Amino acid sequence: MDETDDLTERARKLFSGPIDFLKSAPGLQFLPDPKVPEIAFAGRSNVGKSSLLNALTNRKGLARTSNTPGRTQELNFFDVGNPPLIRLVDMPGYGFAEAPKDLVKRWRFLVNDYLRGRQVLKRTLVLVDSRHGLKPVDEEIMTMLDKAAASYHLVLTKGDKIKPTELAKVLERTAEQARTHPAAHPTIFTTSSETASGIAELRAAILDAAFA
Repeated sequence: MDETDDLTERARKLFSGPIDFLKSAPGLQFLPDPKVPEIAFAGRSNVGKSSLLNALTNRKGLARTSNTPGRTQELNFFDVGNPPLIRLVDMPGYGFAEAPKDLVKRWRFLVNDYLRGRQVLKRTLVLVDSRHGLKPVDEEIMTMLDKAAASYHLVLTKGDKIKPTELAKVLERTAEQARTHPAAHPTIFTTSSETASGIAELRAAILDAAFA
C-alpha cells in the first residue's frame, strides 16, 4: 500500500468512527477551546454543504439539509474521533437574497472573524456548485481568505448533475481562476454526495491538511 492509499484508508477509518455534534456558536465568545485541528466548510446557500458533510461522515442527518437558504445561522462544530482528532466546522451559507440584511451582515462578520483569527483552523473548503462555477460572492470569500493567508481548497459539488464533459470544462475554468488567488490550494476536488464520487479523496485531503 503506497502513501496515498494509506492516507485514504486512515481517513476512511477515522470518518467511519465516532462523529458527534459538539456545539453551535452564534458568536466568537462561544467557540470551543482550540485544542484540535479544525477544517471549515464555506459555501453559498444551497451549494450542497450539508449533503457533503453527511456524505463525508457516512451519516444521513449529521448536518441538517434544507431547501430554505440560510438555515445554518451559526458556526456548528462536529468532533471526529473519540477523543476528537479533528473538528469539522459548518459555517453559515453566504449569498442568500431572502434573508434580512442585518442577519446577513451579522453572519458575514461571524464567518470573517472566525476565518481570520482561528489559530487551529488548518484548511477551509470553499464549496462551489459545479453547475454554475465560481460566482462573484465566492470570489469575495476567496479574496478575504487570501488576505488572511488562510489556505483553502475549492470543492466542486453536485458533480453528478452535469455531463462529464461540462464538469471537465468547469474544473478547468475554476482552476484558471484559482491560480489568481495566492491562498488557493492547487488541488481542486470534484464531488457528488449522491454517488460518493470524490468523497474518499476529500476525506484524505482533510486528514492530510489537519496534520500537515
